[in-house]
Amino acid sequence: MPKFAALARSAALVTAVALIPATSATFAQVDGRAGPEFSKLFAVYQRVKANYVEEVDDDKLIKGAINGMLSSLDPHSAYLDGSDLQRLETMIDGNYSGLGLSVGMEDGAVKVISPFRGSPAEQAGMKAGDYITHLDGKLIYGSDLDEAVSQMRGPAGTSIRLTVFRPGRDEPFDLTVTRGVIELEPVTWELQPGNIGVITVNEFSRDVGSDVFDAWNAMREKAPGRIDGLVLDLRSNPGGSLDEAVALSDLFLDKGRIVSQRGRARGETLLYDAETVYRGAIARGVPMVVLIDAGSASASEIVAGALQDHRRAVIMGERSFGKGSVQTLLPLGRDAALKLTTARYYTPSGRSVQEGGISPDIRVPQMSDPDLAKRAKFQLRESDLRSHLINEAALKDEELEKDKLDDPRFQVTAAELEAKGIKDFQLNYALETLRRTAPGRVASRN
Repeated sequence: MPKFAALARSAALVTAVALIPATSATFAQVDGRAGPEFSKLFAVYQRVKANYVEEVDDDKLIKGAINGMLSSLDPHSAYLDGSDLQRLETMIDGNYSGLGLSVGMEDGAVKVISPFRGSPAEQAGMKAGDYITHLDGKLIYGSDLDEAVSQMRGPAGTSIRLTVFRPGRDEPFDLTVTRGVIELEPVTWELQPGNIGVITVNEFSRDVGSDVFDAWNAMREKAPGRIDGLVLDLRSNPGGSLDEAVALSDLFLDKGRIVSQRGRARGETLLYDAETVYRGAIARGVPMVVLIDAGSASASEIVAGALQDHRRAVIMGERSFGKGSVQTLLPLGRDAALKLTTARYYTPSGRSVQEGGISPDIRVPQMSDPDLAKRAKFQLRESDLRSHLINEAALKDEELEKDKLDDPRFQVTAAELEAKGIKDFQLNYALETLRRTAPGRVASRN
């Protein structure tokens, strides 16, 4: 099934997934009491077919019924067919010409989930949470997402004008973006002054664990001496493969639980422990900071939660997105699949990150963002999504944002930081913290 092999890889861009076969026995296990409800559904179908003002295609009605059924469950369950599969497959395989945006549809509007790092969209100033209302002056509100995506794609070197509404700003504004060849890089690295390594994980696609392992070895070879600190940057990483989240965590841990998964169906309760993917631990004794923000979701939260619970790293930045569920891909024939939420996951200490997310040990706002104060009022997390799963602890939003006092360390403006040459305040703060930290203290607290 080559189509579903590609699908499994592509779905890892957005959520923790597992691919399992759909058996006839699974579909046979339907509650007999559901018969009258199916009768209602069929009755509605018949009346629409007979009486709607225009003739309606069967495929449209059935797909609409399926989408309505799944949207009533949670924001992450979905029906995927031809165009959706093709778009996801293209994204994971890379080498396509476009803007480098991950987008979704929200109440008829095209919403930016995140721009890929280094992409034309990011360089032009697009940010997660932006809404695109017009393309080259043409209104796209209420249009089909596939149609909007196809318009944004095009030959490298050509330009398109986006009209953007950014929460926190009073007026929409235009951005002209020149399309480029998008090559997705799951892992990048650099060596900062003071022999501080920075490894950035942009997505949890295939082989992320081995890519980080290679990045660590490359930094060790390049460094003039030992590595004195390590930053693992998981900001704006929307997640991906559960297996790769386990593999990445296992690189830095040599004992104990990494994550547990608990579901209702048999086979959906699983335990993942250290020493199952990699033997030993890299960067042993090296002070370590993990950077997260509101865009860090799913697999990113698994890694941050594991390293936090085992006290292997200081978690720094802002509270993460709060997606604590696992989705499974169930094939429906050759050209369609059901992405269904089948389990919740828990950190080693038994915490569910659903709704609440991972709270950083040291909260550091992104002061280099000039729209920080305004954007904070409209920051979107799992708890803001319609029909999201409820955390069993029934946490309330006010309990998730306890500390509202101004911190004297974070009173500098974006303009003042830019004048000092600081373009990324959170990363700079992490680097300065590690430079002041002797190995074996604070960030490595085993």
